[in-house]
Amino acid sequence: MSGTALMVLVLAVGTYAFRLVGPVLHGRVELPDRVRVLLSAGAVLRLVALLATGALTEGGEFAGWARPAGVAVGGVLAWRRAPFVVVVLGATAATVALRAAGVQ
Repeated sequence: MSGTALMVLVLAVGTYAFRLVGPVLHGRVELPDRVRVLLSAGAVLRLVALLATGALTEGGEFAGWARPAGVAVGGVLAWRRAPFVVVVLGATAATVALRAAGVQ
């Protein structure tokens, strides 16, 4: 078995184990409220970090100002509870308009 196939197998088993832990431990483990709050905050912070990385970088370098501006427009529309299609089209339109105007 090659090293790549072994790593894929290990990741598959680990992923399955993580998915199995939830239903198996449901009702047996009670987390304190403070831990639940911290886990929730951690999930939000990971999503924000992923958003910032995707919005601000491309190939390890700054992506330019058009992309973060489009993401900001999409974020405002989502915050205002616009439909998903409107959020995506608004972010895309803002990015395209800025790039058409010469802003990279």
